[in-house]
Amino acid sequence: MLKKRYSRDGATCTVTFVIQPDQAEGIHSAHVTGDFNNWSRSATPMKKAADGGYEVSVKLDTGREFHFRYLIDDTRWENDWHADKYSQSPFRDAENSVVIV
Repeated sequence: MLKKRYSRDGATCTVTFVIQPDQAEGIHSAHVTGDFNNWSRSATPMKKAADGGYEVSVKLDTGREFHFRYLIDDTRWENDWHADKYSQSPFRDAENSVVIV
């Protein structure tokens, strides 16, 4: 799930990336990776929320689209079920989630 909060001047948007509790069962760690962090597997760790889900907020420049995916337990890639859209990734048989800000 994506939560968006735009700055007053509209230049940036704080996007909160959320893995909901029902999707987080059995997960021990999660990171969001994407265009905004050079697809780093460690730069943007998600924190476990009180409800059992995971979340992290990232400030992004508006007027752009950013591709991203979740890295679960350092081994499994997942898309966001509520992304703004999906786009074919450079890897065969995989799509990226896309957030539009």
